[in-house]
Amino acid sequence: MIELHAFDDQRAQSDALAKAVGDALHASLAAQAAATSAAATGTRPAMLAVSGGSSPRPFLQTLSTQAFDWARIAVTLVDDRWVPETDSASNSQLVHATLLQNAAQNATFWPLVDTTQDLHAHVAALNADPRFSSVPDVAILGMGEDGHTASIFADAPEWDHAITTAERFVAVHPGSAPHARVSWSLSALKEVKHLFLLIAGPRKMDVLNAAAASLQKNAISQLANDKGVRLDVYWCAN
Repeated sequence: MIELHAFDDQRAQSDALAKAVGDALHASLAAQAAATSAAATGTRPAMLAVSGGSSPRPFLQTLSTQAFDWARIAVTLVDDRWVPETDSASNSQLVHATLLQNAAQNATFWPLVDTTQDLHAHVAALNADPRFSSVPDVAILGMGEDGHTASIFADAPEWDHAITTAERFVAVHPGSAPHARVSWSLSALKEVKHLFLLIAGPRKMDVLNAAAASLQKNAISQLANDKGVRLDVYWCAN
């Protein structure tokens, strides 16, 4: 199910999404505190997964200033390119420069990439990592004009695996984009309780509408046509 939130300018879009994400994180932390109190065990952090690219930059900067309980929040990525953090293509670098500042510098960061390791061995290690035994509490997706979200590309040789595996993470080699990637799988994204999509412009809305109208071979269509998924779309017309 798609819930559309439309805005005329980027500032209003960023402010509204930052509030929605804060409300979702607060609800997740409250639910975890109640559950762990009942079980008399330690409280795990709430997990927030964000996307890279140019579009989320203003939103991430806005989010960094919000007075959340950041010390109880672990920030990770929806996906990242298989490049060192010093590379300008690194989503990890973007998150450090935009989100993990101001109030959000108190958050913990859980990266998805370690290029000192073999890609496939690293993905296997992520799938065995107890920090990722559950999916993010909150995730903010982006979307390409080909309908990909996270790094689930229809032209990648891993497409079938990425949309069917029960594993949390997949390695992806897009045909139409540079760099190998590490991405949460489609099944993992479908489990996220608070799932947001941040997009802008009429072209992206046309892509989303077409993807939602009938099942297509792209990741956003797979999500939009799943009756068990609620996708809150924050769209800016400009």
